[in-house]
Amino acid sequence: MLVLTSMFPRWRDDTEPGFVFELCRRLAARFDVRVLAPHAPGAAMDELMDGVEVVRYRYAPQRLETLAYGGGIVPKLRKRPLKWLLVPLLLVAQYRAIRRELRRWRPAVVHAHWIVPQGILAALSIGRGKRAALAITSHGTDLFAFNSAPMRRIKRRVLNKAAVVTVVSEALREAAAGLGVDTDKIHVAPMGVDLQSRFTPDRRIERSASELLFVGRIAPSKGLNVLLDAMPGILASRPDVSLTIAGFGPEESALRAQATRLGVAEKVAFIGAIQQSALPDLYRRAAVFIAPYVRTASGEQEGFGLTIVEAIGCGCPVVSTDMPGLRDIFGAHAGHMVEPGSANALAAVVMRLLDDPVVARQRAEEQRRRIVAKFDWIVVTERYADWIGHVIST
Repeated sequence: MLVLTSMFPRWRDDTEPGFVFELCRRLAARFDVRVLAPHAPGAAMDELMDGVEVVRYRYAPQRLETLAYGGGIVPKLRKRPLKWLLVPLLLVAQYRAIRRELRRWRPAVVHAHWIVPQGILAALSIGRGKRAALAITSHGTDLFAFNSAPMRRIKRRVLNKAAVVTVVSEALREAAAGLGVDTDKIHVAPMGVDLQSRFTPDRRIERSASELLFVGRIAPSKGLNVLLDAMPGILASRPDVSLTIAGFGPEESALRAQATRLGVAEKVAFIGAIQQSALPDLYRRAAVFIAPYVRTASGEQEGFGLTIVEAIGCGCPVVSTDMPGLRDIFGAHAGHMVEPGSANALAAVVMRLLDDPVVARQRAEEQRRRIVAKFDWIVVTERYADWIGHVIST
C-alpha cells in the first residue's frame, strides 16, 4: 500500500501531528506500507520508521522546502502569499513521485490522505493505465473548503473514482454525499488515539485548579481569537486562571498582539510546538481543555477533534464549540458544547467547570468510558484494515 500525505513526522518524536504515521505503523503489521511525503530541511530522504518505509520527495532547493509542515499548507499560503510560488513545484514533484512509485513498486492500493492535492494527483496518476485501487481519506479542510463550482466538480470526480472513501466524522460523510459522491463507498472512520497505554489518566500527577489548555495548530479555524476574547471575563471572576497554548502556526503573532490589547498577555503562555511524548502530561495537569473551533469565511472548519479525544483520554474536562465535526465525540453528552464564536458563552461554561471540579472530572470519566469503544487505535485500525483488505481482494 502506497500512502500519500503532506503531514507526517519529519523525524522521530517530531512535533508534527502523527496520526497518519500511527495508522500506517499499525497497518504495517498486515500490509507492506510505503509512505510518500514532501521533504523538509533536516529530514531523511528515505528511512524506516517502526516498520513503515518512508520516502520523501524534493520539490525545491532544501532551504526553500517550507510549504508543508509547521502549521499546514493553507494557513501558510494565507499568511505568506509568496509561498504560492512553491505550490506548482510541490504538485509537479508529488505527481512525478507517485508515478515513479506506481511504476517501480506497483502497489495494490494507493491511500491518499486529503483530497487536495493528494487525492487529485493520485487519481490522475492511476488514471494513466496503472493497476492500483484508490482509497481517499478526507480530514475536513478539503471537503469543507475549496467550494468553488470547479473545485466541487473536481472533488466529486476524484472521490467517485476511488474504490473507498473514508471521512473522519459524520458531518464529513454528509458533505461528501452533498457533492454527489456514491454513498455506498463513504465510510466514517476517524483517526485513532492510544487510549490503552498513552492517553490515560495518571493520578500521580496533580490536576491544576486553574490552568486552561489548548493544543493544536494556531490557525483561524481553531478560534483562538474567541478564546482570548473570553479571558477578561474569566479573569474578572477567577484572577488565578492562566491559559497555556501549545502549538504553532502563522497566526501566533496576531494572537500575541490580541492578548496584549486585551490586557491578558501575562496570563497567556504560548509554549510552541510540543513533542508528542510530552502531550499526555499536559492534558493530565490542565483543569480544563478548550476547543474553541469556528467556521472561517472560506468554509474551513475542524473535521474531527483528535486533541479533544486525547484530552478526554487523560481524564481532562473539555469545553468545545458545537461544530458538526465534533458531535461524533460527545453524542448525547453535549452539555459542554457552546455556540461557535461566542466568547461570553465560552467563558460561562469554562467558569462552571472551574467552579465545580468534582462534577467536571466525573463527566470526563464518563466520556472516557464511552470514547474508548469508538476511537481507540485498536478499533480504528481494524476498520481500515478490513476496507483495505476488501479493496485488494476485489
